Amino acid sequence: MLSIMVEDVTSVHHPEQFIARARLLPVVVLQDAADAEPLAAALTEGGLRSVEVTFRTDAAAEAIRIMAENPDLLVGAGTVVTPAQVDAAVAAGARFVVSPGFSPRVVGYCQELGLPVYPGAATATEIQMALDAGLEIVKFFPAEQLGGAKMIKALAAPFRSVRFIPTGGVNTVNLPDYLALPSVFAVGGTWMVAPDLIAAGKWDEVTRLTALAVETTGRQ
Repeated sequence: MLSIMVEDVTSVHHPEQFIARARLLPVVVLQDAADAEPLAAALTEGGLRSVEVTFRTDAAAEAIRIMAENPDLLVGAGTVVTPAQVDAAVAAGARFVVSPGFSPRVVGYCQELGLPVYPGAATATEIQMALDAGLEIVKFFPAEQLGGAKMIKALAAPFRSVRFIPTGGVNTVNLPDYLALPSVFAVGGTWMVAPDLIAAGKWDEVTRLTALAVETTGRQ
């Protein structure tokens, strides 16, 4: 196993710095909160210390609460599209928020709470909106469908201070292409936490795939 961090995540005051060191952010969709604890253990065993749990299911808030109890894991909430979901995420223990698009209401509310927020930005206009809001880290989604690493490289040219979290269509084959870009803050991935692996309880496989991904980031 390749370990990335040694500090207890509960003592981390700047989640951005913590995520940036790993450069890999698993994006999890959990149908059953009972899977949260073994999944958290599998990810940390594989060497990852941060995860995004999406608000796509009714189990999301409870899953965040359970995973946030693991002192070795920094847990954030994804697919957050309303201020009410921000409240639910914070109450469950989320340390950061990720949105699929740019919502001034969600971004503004997170900033009021002092909560790191990474909104989706797929165009130059949306990136400028993020900059206007005082943000320099955005989610690029869906990454592969929007042009992948080449598109990020093009967008990064005029927006030199912006860092991207490409998510959507990233896999073991194209992961190195994204990691090679200085403008990539972290890569959002689902292959190591695929729904079929979680449904089957294949935690050893989750750990194996996670460790391989961590090894790849370590070579960059």
